[in-house]
Amino acid sequence: MSRIDESKEFIPVRIAVLTVSDTRALAEDRSGDVLAARIADAGHELVQRAIIRDERAQIADQLRAWCADGAIDVIISTGGTGLTGRDVTVEAHRDVYEKEIDAFGTIFTIVSMQKIGTSAVQSRATAGVVQGTYLFALPGSPGACKDAWDEILLKQLDYRHRPCNFVEIMPRLDEHQRRK
Repeated sequence: MSRIDESKEFIPVRIAVLTVSDTRALAEDRSGDVLAARIADAGHELVQRAIIRDERAQIADQLRAWCADGAIDVIISTGGTGLTGRDVTVEAHRDVYEKEIDAFGTIFTIVSMQKIGTSAVQSRATAGVVQGTYLFALPGSPGACKDAWDEILLKQLDYRHRPCNFVEIMPRLDEHQRRK
């Protein structure tokens, strides 16, 4: 059963992709490539793409800078969500969140469980909102990026998806900061 309301017009969103890695360069960024291709295929706009080291303060600073950029609606990071000592992306995301989207991690775990079984327990995927911008932290594997995009983000970033989606509430994300 399709949950896309074909009577509504598609609204493209502007997305930045941040790869967190101590070892990868753009030429080897398979996860970033997966996301960039899926963003374009869905009709959205990739407005920024960067690679940054696994340094909590640097990740948080990049997230804040992109959140302050009115030309970016969504930030998707990949990498640094695991359990090792260098994995600090989740902490950096939470350093900047105004609100966390708790169910994102849960839904991602359910999706992952169908693909990789109990190994899904090791994921710390997370999402939140900052200054009217959505942030999603995905694991660094191309498969995890495919799963998150294909099963969650493709739908939730489509204005036509019913019964609800992230795009339709974008104008209200920063309403608490506006004058009444």
